[in-house]
Amino acid sequence: MPTATEKRKAPKKVKVAKGEQSPVEKTTELSERVLKQVEHGQKRAIEAVRDFMESVDKALPPHGKNPSRRQDVIDSALEMSEKLVDTQYDFLQSVVHSAGETLGATNSRKK
Repeated sequence: MPTATEKRKAPKKVKVAKGEQSPVEKTTELSERVLKQVEHGQKRAIEAVRDFMESVDKALPPHGKNPSRRQDVIDSALEMSEKLVDTQYDFLQSVVHSAGETLGATNSRKK
């Protein structure tokens, strides 16, 4: 009777024509592209928050007539930023999960 290890099929080796990328190379390249895009998006988000804070400072100075209104605006902006970060995290988690499924990973292999 075969053991559990023997029952598992060995992965099929994919022959790649000269000059073509292997599936692993393609996956690596895709991962790098996604990470660069996420990094670019994060930098843009930081710039947007910085610009927003400068606008708030001009419109509602820290020692102006209504400092609580200024604080409400800032709190709202920070909440929005937090949601953006959560959305990016969910997106990356989805990409990683999809890539794992595409490459044949199963839940049984996860620890």
